[in-house]
Amino acid sequence: MKKLIVLAGLALAASSAMAQSAESYIVKTKGVKKTEAKAVKEKADQEEEATGTDFVSQNFRYYSLCDWKDGMKFMVLPEKYDLIVNTFHDAGTGKEVASGKLRRKIMIYNNHSVGANGRERMNFTCQEDNKKYYFELPNGSFDDYCYSRQGVPTLAYLGDVDIAREKLIGQSLITRSTDYRIDVDYDSDSYEDVKVEKNMEVKVVAIGVGTRSFPVKIIVADKKGNEFYQNVALSKTNCGMRDDEFIVDNAKFLFYGSFDLLTGETKVSTDYAQYMGKTVYTKYATSMTTKGGGKDNRVVKVPKLMAFRIDGMAPVRNSNYVTLTLTETETGRTYAKDVTFINESVTGDIDGQKEDYFGYLFGFGEGRLRNTNAATRTMIREGRVGMGMTEEEVEMAVGEPDNKADLPNGRYQWIYKRTKAWLIVEFSKSGQVVGIKTPRRTEKSSGDSIEKQKTEEGRAFGAATETRASKMRAAETRPSAARAAGSHSTMPSSAGGGR
Repeated sequence: MKKLIVLAGLALAASSAMAQSAESYIVKTKGVKKTEAKAVKEKADQEEEATGTDFVSQNFRYYSLCDWKDGMKFMVLPEKYDLIVNTFHDAGTGKEVASGKLRRKIMIYNNHSVGANGRERMNFTCQEDNKKYYFELPNGSFDDYCYSRQGVPTLAYLGDVDIAREKLIGQSLITRSTDYRIDVDYDSDSYEDVKVEKNMEVKVVAIGVGTRSFPVKIIVADKKGNEFYQNVALSKTNCGMRDDEFIVDNAKFLFYGSFDLLTGETKVSTDYAQYMGKTVYTKYATSMTTKGGGKDNRVVKVPKLMAFRIDGMAPVRNSNYVTLTLTETETGRTYAKDVTFINESVTGDIDGQKEDYFGYLFGFGEGRLRNTNAATRTMIREGRVGMGMTEEEVEMAVGEPDNKADLPNGRYQWIYKRTKAWLIVEFSKSGQVVGIKTPRRTEKSSGDSIEKQKTEEGRAFGAATETRASKMRAAETRPSAARAAGSHSTMPSSAGGGR
């Protein structure tokens, strides 16, 4: 009797250990009610080593059904369709078993065979209760079926989970997407979508099972302790999806679509170290992605002449681009912008130029807006001229004028040719804007066309342009004090309004 009691106790302990093993694959982001079970590292039995040059191809081998070996482990994770169409039969009775009853059970593969009805089947043992089940092939022979990507419905391959635990838990990764998830509760697969910063350093805190298509659930935490996760496909064993289906929205469910290892290759190289912490300003309006979490992550148009501090630089895998983390010096808002430091074969452009080239888009320093007030900075960024602006501020707003002219009363004008009108900016003797006129243009584009218009500013310009060239030559030779006393400025040419 004593021996029977001991044997019964051992059987109960073994059963409990197997149940705990299945439970250990269920991991959740912190905040859900049930306490997480400790991760049990179980190395997959893979005789052949994966080959390749990157982390995924070196460690996660794809197994077609033809290559499945006895002892490979899978977890039953039925989706809505699987709750209607059952996957498994009870090997003892031959009856179908509801997928919901097998949910989160571990199935161990036991090769394939031919049933009494002549149809081929794939055999499994449930780790929890040691019962036998089989999946009957829908049609054809095993040799024909095993080369397809259909696989066995409901089964998520646990071999990838085991290897990922061994290789990744405690490691630092870089986020390569902005779209991740957090768990809603422990007992269901419900989740909420969250937005996070791209190219942020995170640490892997837990790895468990995800879904059949994306079996490896990687939970990471940022430096503030916030946890989020992504379900990813690694080897794609039995995922039921073709390679060409991992595009667009599904791209983030590949490991490199959501993460990258924090290695020497992904850290900022010494070539970029010189830019860290530098202040730069935009020479042209450009698109950037806002940062800060929540729904604030969106693409916005950033105007020219905004000053930023470079707080982060992360190379983009398999490209010449680097993602900059930029903090606006005035408001403290943060943005991300992909740029290249190689001025060739660059996509995107501004006015026919290569906008994503760092040297074209950014200038060092805060630009020439440091001493201007907020209202004037807004007008400059919008390309507008306002009363009281200085010559430098006008030039930053609308660029170098097409013509300059002295007026009889000691004031002077800058004239800009627009598509349907002239922009005439009048300055006082002290060099501030005191008048802004926009007379319509005639069909002719010469300076004489303004003189023919019935406007006071047109006549003034026509009279002034007769002697403009000689006066400008004389002005260029005057001392700076004389020019300050009343002559107009002859600022050197600059391109587009930004230096």
